[in-house]
Amino acid sequence: MAMTFSKTLQRPLTAALLMFASLLGGAANAQSPAKAVVSTAQVRAELMAHAPEGADAGKTVWLGLQLTHQKDWHTYWKNSGDSGLPTTLQWTLPSGVTAGDIAWPLPKKIPIGNLANYGFDGTVLLPVPLTITPDFKAAAANNTIEVKLKANWLVCRQECIPEEGEFALTIPVKGSTAISSAAFTTAWAAQPRPMLDHAGVLPDSSVQIDGSKIKLTVRGLPAALRGKTLDFFPETPEVIETAAHWTQGWSGEVWNAQVPLSQQRSNAPSVMPVVLAVDGQGYRAELKVLGNWPAAGATAPTVIAPPAPAQPPITLLAALIGALLGGMLLNLMPCVFPILAIKVMSFTRHANDQRGHRVSGLAYSAGVVLSFLALGALMLALRSAGEQLGWGFQLQSPATVAALAALFTVMGLNLAGLFEFGQFLPSRVLLVEAKNPAINAFLSGVLAVAIASPCTAPFMGASLGLALALPAAQALLIFTMIGVGMALPYLAASLVPAVARMLPRPGAWMDTFRRAMAFPMFATVVWLVWVLGQQSGIDGAGALLALLVALSAVLWALTLRGRSRLIVATIMVVIGALLLLGIGQNVLKPVPSNNTASSENWQPWAPGRVEQALTAGTPVFVDFTAAWCVTCQYNKKTTLANADVLADLAAKKVTLLRADWTRRDPVISAALAQLGRNGVPVYVVYQNGKAPVVMSEILSVADVRAVLRAL
Repeated sequence: MAMTFSKTLQRPLTAALLMFASLLGGAANAQSPAKAVVSTAQVRAELMAHAPEGADAGKTVWLGLQLTHQKDWHTYWKNSGDSGLPTTLQWTLPSGVTAGDIAWPLPKKIPIGNLANYGFDGTVLLPVPLTITPDFKAAAANNTIEVKLKANWLVCRQECIPEEGEFALTIPVKGSTAISSAAFTTAWAAQPRPMLDHAGVLPDSSVQIDGSKIKLTVRGLPAALRGKTLDFFPETPEVIETAAHWTQGWSGEVWNAQVPLSQQRSNAPSVMPVVLAVDGQGYRAELKVLGNWPAAGATAPTVIAPPAPAQPPITLLAALIGALLGGMLLNLMPCVFPILAIKVMSFTRHANDQRGHRVSGLAYSAGVVLSFLALGALMLALRSAGEQLGWGFQLQSPATVAALAALFTVMGLNLAGLFEFGQFLPSRVLLVEAKNPAINAFLSGVLAVAIASPCTAPFMGASLGLALALPAAQALLIFTMIGVGMALPYLAASLVPAVARMLPRPGAWMDTFRRAMAFPMFATVVWLVWVLGQQSGIDGAGALLALLVALSAVLWALTLRGRSRLIVATIMVVIGALLLLGIGQNVLKPVPSNNTASSENWQPWAPGRVEQALTAGTPVFVDFTAAWCVTCQYNKKTTLANADVLADLAAKKVTLLRADWTRRDPVISAALAQLGRNGVPVYVVYQNGKAPVVMSEILSVADVRAVLRAL
């Protein structure tokens, strides 16, 4: 009986290693192959080139990203205004070729309630000049320039969606590339005209600081502009009150204006580049700043304090201790229970074999520690390459969630007794596994980490946040300590003979226990399907369920005997393949907007929403959450649904925002990093004039009510 139970556990754990390796590889290559055009539901983005005289050294070459917005959507200028983020371009170019800055076209002012942004709607091209030096060797590149671009943009209507694309383009060195000349001509015509003297600063013009406002004096504007009302766009962000009313007028040829300073001013330039525009034509000037900028926060009685952690930074030693204790607490998480139950059964199997007991414990510990180390190294590597990732990033991928659901379905059917892996695997494989039981213990540790790692943030948010700011070696030490903490109880049990003597002896009860363990496996599948439903919608969850049923039918068919096995199995495989082709894409298909609130009291978080609410005079409570975060869901159903808490929130007129991190979202990742966190849950209360309050991840009614009383 014990040998039968052993074999039933070995096969799914072998599959776990293959699955986990593919997940790590898939996370690093999640993006689709680069191309010239990337389209989303909101924006069509195309990489264009303009090289009418070829692309050899000394020639004029331009690249540009053209964004075509759907109706009512917009992206942002270099100064996005009160909220938003400018589009960013990261180029990969051959040696000897460099890219300049974006030659930004004239933006539009976009009012949003009491705020205002600067950006673009319709179609806009962001041109970038290329410099081709004599060091560029055309022959080495087959007489072409291979251009790659990674672009990130934030597209907004009332909600905001961070998007990105990877582009590739080949420019011939000899011959022209001017198929996009009309688009570039339009973009250049939309650029502000420079108004500079030989020193680079407009003479006899200035910005004079006068208390809580600035006075602009500009000379040298074209005569055709005199007497007209001008639009004013400062290139330096967070200086003026973007949406405020301001005055302007003409004194002969001199244009004068008074503009209020921002209540959240964070910049104090000595030279202020500005764009003045009328009738779609802009003029750019760099103005000297005269006078001293007032102290930050002195321009108005209330200010929004910059984000700051709720507690002082912890030391490396404290982070290591926290990581060790947090790893131990992971063994109590419900998502880990199925794997740990199997581990306990393996201990029972080795109760009379002290050496096997130790080997199993050491192998399991090695699997846990090395898996945490591998996940930490992968996350650090991707972040250093510019990716905005947080801990638990593997469950932000629908493909990963679907793969785990399939794996746990197979394991559950095996434990329930539907089939034995020995029926399908060659005898040579079975012999290798029988001789290497430590491999199975190692794989059980790998699988436990794949499921448990997203649950770490509640226990060690500060430790993981510190890890991102440390050198790689020290950061990896923190991840290692998490693994040591999780493995420590089982390692100690395997090395202490008294523990083995306390375990029940193998017997017929093990078969009953084995079948009972199928139900936690199926419960895990239910959770994973629900997570995928949050990522890919109801169609994605339904498609995954249908595919899991088809997978189960194939496994059942393979247990049949005789001729019917081949016939029925073939039919089931064909049905499964047709389902995969017909509805499989729904599993990976994203819902239109990932960051949606789940209750009428909650609004979706987006960049600038906090500032907008604070400007209106209301405090803000932000819930950073994810569907795959068990602690998030527990807090949501208990503390955040508590009648007393809801009454306090209503009494204080608190604006409730929910930042949903179920799918990968680099903007939310950046917001978490500003708070010193890289995992969820995170709960933050903002109030005018005070630093944000970051509450405990294990949220209690008393803690929330105490924070609300202080508002």
